[in-house]
Amino acid sequence: MRARLIAVGERMPAWVAEGFAEYRKRLSHELPLELIELKPGVRGKGRDDARAIQDEGAAILAALPRDIHVVALDGRGKTWSSEDLAAQLAKWRMSGRDLAFLIGGPDGHAPDVLARADQTWSLGPLTLPHMLVRLVLAEQLYRATTLLAGHPYHRA
Repeated sequence: MRARLIAVGERMPAWVAEGFAEYRKRLSHELPLELIELKPGVRGKGRDDARAIQDEGAAILAALPRDIHVVALDGRGKTWSSEDLAAQLAKWRMSGRDLAFLIGGPDGHAPDVLARADQTWSLGPLTLPHMLVRLVLAEQLYRATTLLAGHPYHRA
């Protein structure tokens, strides 16, 4: 099984890119993780934010392979503990489908993206910078793989 992180936004700060690269490397054997970055929709004075969200949604949907399990990160989604995520990962592995995790733009996901998602996942009630969400996601996926492997990384 492979995973894709499809994220609206480009140019992670160096410290985020380094952290993400570290967890991506750690995941390379258990759950290879590919990052696909998409340009944000055009926002600003005289621009329609709804159009930007729609454009981002279209780009996300175009980046999805046909038979992939989609998990949209969304503040209204279900919250999972690290143990819950590990249980989800075990179920996803049994399905035999690849995974796509979606991070929307600054205004969230387009309705079409949420409709396409098989699941929605919230990292909790905090508002996090989207670049930081990438790092948290990668770390939590690594933690889930170590939980399933019985590795002592997770100390709960």
